[in-house]
Amino acid sequence: MAFSAGQSYAVSTKFDPLQQNLWGSTPHISSFSIKEINLRQCEKPNILSRKPLYISAVVSGFGHADESKVSKSRDPLIQCNAYEASRPQSIPISIEFGQEVQAASVQKLKIGLYFATWWALNVVFNIYNKKVLNAFPFPWLTSTVSLASGSLMMLVSWATKIAETPKTDFDFWKALFPVAVAHTIGHVAATVSMSKVAVSFTHIIKSGEPAFSVLVSRLLGETFPLPVYLSLLPIIGGCALAAVTELNFNLTGFMGAMISNLAFVFRNIFSKKGMKGKSVGGMNYYACLSMMSLLILTPFAIAVEGPQVWALGWQNAVSQVGPNFIWWVVAQSVFYHLYNQVSYMSLNEISPLTFSIGNTMKRISVIVSSIIVFQIPIQPVNALGAAIAILGTFLYSQAKQ
Repeated sequence: MAFSAGQSYAVSTKFDPLQQNLWGSTPHISSFSIKEINLRQCEKPNILSRKPLYISAVVSGFGHADESKVSKSRDPLIQCNAYEASRPQSIPISIEFGQEVQAASVQKLKIGLYFATWWALNVVFNIYNKKVLNAFPFPWLTSTVSLASGSLMMLVSWATKIAETPKTDFDFWKALFPVAVAHTIGHVAATVSMSKVAVSFTHIIKSGEPAFSVLVSRLLGETFPLPVYLSLLPIIGGCALAAVTELNFNLTGFMGAMISNLAFVFRNIFSKKGMKGKSVGGMNYYACLSMMSLLILTPFAIAVEGPQVWALGWQNAVSQVGPNFIWWVVAQSVFYHLYNQVSYMSLNEISPLTFSIGNTMKRISVIVSSIIVFQIPIQPVNALGAAIAILGTFLYSQAKQ
């Protein structure tokens, strides 16, 4: 029994004990006059009044009272003491929604900076890469030099402690091998394409990478909703329209871009799986990838082109361009490694599919900048095809959300 009052009270009353047998199940309270309850105000007004009051146990015997004897004899007054219950203590529950939102915003900003840096470095690389290939049309050696420069940069970074040396084992290099094979094929195929056709055309064809991503993912057992498949239609249609209206169409260049698309999709998927649960990720992962790709590519580059052809082509390029040609080679090699390194830092934070979308949107800046720098003539129908392909990529990214 509890009382809630503005002040604390002691309760005293006269009444018959509960008319209940000690072993009985049905309680019976004897009648008594409510007027006989005497409430006496306590002398401690400073007691907190908001606490509930509980009546302590009644010290009395239990038994059946004879109602007829109520008026004759009564037991002595039974003293009931009221005491204040302890105030319940609240358990603090802290749900830090603000920190979660802030962390998500920081993550989005981080990925955005990665993407912006990646796209800017890629634009510079494509410009210098095309300049080198125009003067020195040997894509196999050009690809090899790019990988060699990146590998050398990372070895120096590890030796000087600028970057932390990765801890690898045999299982890591074993898992890296298929990624390196796909990366080598994609890199050489893209460079071959760039040596045969305009930069804009190569990147228009390579904007169809999401279609290859869906195809490969579907073969690996992943399913997609219908809007995703429908969004591939403008991508494929736009690339086809741009290809048939290209003034400088070359089958070797076209096939190189298509092979590069397929190889890079496999590279991205294998890379994401290889980085999952591994201590090597992002920058160091791509460094190891470059080194293994360099080992794979070098013997093929020597077999396809050969040192004698390279020496002759190098002399011809230096005589035509001058000392700036050496700077072009250095720039395209360094920027190739940097933009791929940043892209892998992005891949470490996102899914392969999102990576393909970002890679495709990057091509807009590459296409526009290459047209401006190299003054490439482009037909309205060709531009329409590129716009349709890019629009399809945007629809594809929306359908995937």
